[in-house]
Amino acid sequence: MKWFLIEHDFFSGQYNMEFDLKLVNNNLNSSAYLRFYGWKPYCISLGANQSISEIKTDKAFKNNIDIVKRPTGGRAILHAQELTYSVVLPKIKTISGKEVYENISNAIIYGLRLFDDKLKNVDLEKVEPNFGKLLKQSSGLMCFSSTAKNEIKFNGKKLVGSAQRKIGSSLLQHGSILIGNYHRHLVDYLNLKDENEIIKLSNELKNKTIEIETILQKPVNLKHLQNSIIQGFEKFFNIKFHNTSVFSF
Repeated sequence: MKWFLIEHDFFSGQYNMEFDLKLVNNNLNSSAYLRFYGWKPYCISLGANQSISEIKTDKAFKNNIDIVKRPTGGRAILHAQELTYSVVLPKIKTISGKEVYENISNAIIYGLRLFDDKLKNVDLEKVEPNFGKLLKQSSGLMCFSSTAKNEIKFNGKKLVGSAQRKIGSSLLQHGSILIGNYHRHLVDYLNLKDENEIIKLSNELKNKTIEIETILQKPVNLKHLQNSIIQGFEKFFNIKFHNTSVFSF
């Protein structure tokens, strides 16, 4: 299989989601893609089954925060200071979606450890939370309020959130590698009226998530981080990327 690389750039939320879907819909059985991107302006993305009524849309638009639906599942994320990745692969009968998810997470872990020795403690979550129970709680509105099995954590706190979906003959997985802590402002845009509940959720994000800059206590070079993740993929999957700096459909 030939792997193609699309390097980082900033786009709107709608563009990012449409681009990922175009990669899926135009993918050939012999090709795979790794893409990196950012969000300009910042954007709240909702899982495919979430309702936009869960968000204070007027406040978001007033503060120049986009809102978009993801084609994948999961819960709300405020995309801000992060490195977002997406992987598009042809479905392979002998490999399950769960195995692909675990393999991609391990490739990212390789890259994070290459990026800085202080990230050597990143690892995979081994336990699947009770999503049925979680989704009945207000914290179930937020992706980073819990860590799913095979998501990436650092010293018990969630560092990378990802979602996956099979579409036609392809598989799409994309996720957020947290760099700074602006994502915690998601709580400000949840359509909740109970002030105590808002404070509780704010504390949950603070206590259950962590960011690379928080770990390292210094600014992150985005290009260096991207290149480290690329190396992680090449090392884990034993591949070499074909660079696709300019891509058109």
